[in-house]
Amino acid sequence: MNTKLITGTLAGGITYFLLGFLVYGLIFMDFFTPPEGVVKDPMAMWAMAVSCLVWALLIAVVCQRWADARNFKDGAIVGAVLGALMALSVNLSMFSMYTFISLNTVILDFFLAGVTSGISGGVIGWVLGRGKSE
Repeated sequence: MNTKLITGTLAGGITYFLLGFLVYGLIFMDFFTPPEGVVKDPMAMWAMAVSCLVWALLIAVVCQRWADARNFKDGAIVGAVLGALMALSVNLSMFSMYTFISLNTVILDFFLAGVTSGISGGVIGWVLGRGKSE
């Protein structure tokens, strides 16, 4: 791994973590509340942080190695497409098996994941494009 990939992953992961807290933890908290007894209390925050970093690493690898996304706009497109499709796949799978996932949740999360991943991907693309290339 090179320095830009690591830096982009860290910047994107932190962005994704903060956006997730804002969007899912504050703004849409009531909409995404699962049934009683499903949520860990307290939450394993380390696992959420690692999850955000892994997601950012995937976006960073795609941006750097395959999409050649080296600016905010191109990174945002990569992040938005990956985020929206990943959310749609996972949520439709959950919808097929569980009663606490509604079709409205699937649709809303498709858009929210596209936005949060898009912004994170934009940050990653911006970081990858800064300075001289490696």
